[in-house]
Amino acid sequence: MNAGDTERRPWVVGVSGASGTPYAAAVLRALLAAGESVDLVVSRASRLTLLDETGISFRDAHWREDLQEWLARGADGKPGTFGVDTEGVRYWAAGDLAAGPSSGSYATKGMLIVPASTACVAGVALGLSKDLLQRAASVTLKEGRRLVVCVRETPLNGQTLRHLVSLDEAGAIVLPASPAFYAGATHIQDLVDFVAGRTLDAAGVPHQLYRRWKGELGGGSREA
Repeated sequence: MNAGDTERRPWVVGVSGASGTPYAAAVLRALLAAGESVDLVVSRASRLTLLDETGISFRDAHWREDLQEWLARGADGKPGTFGVDTEGVRYWAAGDLAAGPSSGSYATKGMLIVPASTACVAGVALGLSKDLLQRAASVTLKEGRRLVVCVRETPLNGQTLRHLVSLDEAGAIVLPASPAFYAGATHIQDLVDFVAGRTLDAAGVPHQLYRRWKGELGGGSREA
């Protein structure tokens, strides 16, 4: 282990099986652009969603090239939209319960689950730890670190709402993937970036993903 490894304190990013892989991509790009280190966990269910939404097969043995291809795409699916350096990412397989983020002694800044499916929400709320994503989230809560849960589902039934309340009471930040329009969105990427930006706001990570409200009506419809 080199000195860089001992000083590294990443954000854990968990990607669950809900629709909304562009949200995860935008969050990952912004974290890396901010100079943050990332530990990435991609659930088995999310691989199916990623394949359906982007056509990309995310493979453990080729995760870096698959991640590079994924993050380079815009929300409209166009390849090569973004240039991304993924050197700051460490990948852990979802089935690896001996991975670093499964232990509280593994130092992290916190965890972002984006998007979070209702099944993932239930698993974390109930402390099931059925895979590394859920285990890492449970560890984040028990260690008092910041956990942002970007839930992406509609409508929400009573059971899921109770799970979300449980997460809130446990100290998590529940952040629905709910785009706003006051920032002057003109493209699907703008709406995605708004949700990603609000996720990073909740984590305390600086970014320039969307135009912030400045108390001026109509400000978002005009050039800054």
